[in-house]
Amino acid sequence: MTYTKRKICVVITARPSYSRVKSALIAIKSNPKLELQLIVMASALIDRYGTAVDYIEKDGFNVNSKIYSVLEGENIHSAPKTTAIGIMELSTVFFNLNPDIVVTIADRFETISTAITASYMNIPLAHVQGGEVTGNIDEKVRHSITKLSDYHFVSTNGAKERVIKLGENPKYVFNTGCPSLDLARNIGDLNFNPYEKYGGVGKKPCYNDGYLVVMQHPVTNEFSESRNQITKTLKAIQKLNIPTFWFWPNIDAGSDGTSGAIRSFREKNKMDNVHFFKNMEPTDFLILLKNSICLIGNSSVAIRECSYLGVSVVNIGSRQFRRERAENVIDVGYDSNDIVSAVIKSKSQNPKSSEIYGDGKSGEIIAKLLASVNLISHKTITYW
Repeated sequence: MTYTKRKICVVITARPSYSRVKSALIAIKSNPKLELQLIVMASALIDRYGTAVDYIEKDGFNVNSKIYSVLEGENIHSAPKTTAIGIMELSTVFFNLNPDIVVTIADRFETISTAITASYMNIPLAHVQGGEVTGNIDEKVRHSITKLSDYHFVSTNGAKERVIKLGENPKYVFNTGCPSLDLARNIGDLNFNPYEKYGGVGKKPCYNDGYLVVMQHPVTNEFSESRNQITKTLKAIQKLNIPTFWFWPNIDAGSDGTSGAIRSFREKNKMDNVHFFKNMEPTDFLILLKNSICLIGNSSVAIRECSYLGVSVVNIGSRQFRRERAENVIDVGYDSNDIVSAVIKSKSQNPKSSEIYGDGKSGEIIAKLLASVNLISHKTITYW
């Protein structure tokens, strides 16, 4: 008996999007009922944001289309224009690929291009990681994508409840857990030299006795404060004088302020304890986190992966406001002294692994659902 494989088109728009769905991509690729189509676009193609496409291709995935859609500027004016370019380009690519289902990830502003285009072209849309609550423009984007989506692969019970309360059909809301945790299931000791494998810039402090990891992005609705906010963190890391691996920020409104402040601070201050990286392979990044003293910043990896890994986190500011979290997180404001105190406190913590975002088996679940759900591209709100 022969059958036609269901074509699943996954759109990767940024560095974190790949690690979020890598395990699902593997499962889709290996599922005999599915054909994986892969589009890589936006900042995932740009060198200064880590060129995620290189890691994707190195992992053996065939990229069907690359879309260069980012308008330079990293401000509130360039973001909507980047979104518009994405819509125009994706409409052509979707027409040519003719997918049965499009998959979009999380809540970055570039992802809404995928959701809008698929919806207007009557292509069933699956959304990974909807229903969560945070600060930032991501909150509006995430829930907007939920209303445009037909299938919802959420990460927590709370997220499932919120998506249903938004009027979505419970039949198509699935708590799959977060697929990024699948990569963290068998993470061990630090087994590579970050300097030798990934280069980066800055001094190369000895990290054998422990190190910190920093990943802090601008907050889009506070973008004018991005320079001041990151400077507080820089001063804290300088005062702590602990070896630190610092990762470059995402492409968001305020990124120029964040990046400029880092460069300016480095020029004016001695930072022998800090080394800067653009990106790492997802598994290597998790190994680095697992063996660190703590993660400092405002990335969702602090809330998701670090909870599963049992890694202490100093979460700064409002970007992750109200996101469900485990006991590994210490919340602080934009204050250098508070950041220092929280890092010192984290050194005495020994947080347990939490499965609040799943058990590390999400990719296979998502692939099986994509192979079996009814194909729908129309819906109505489920309450009156």
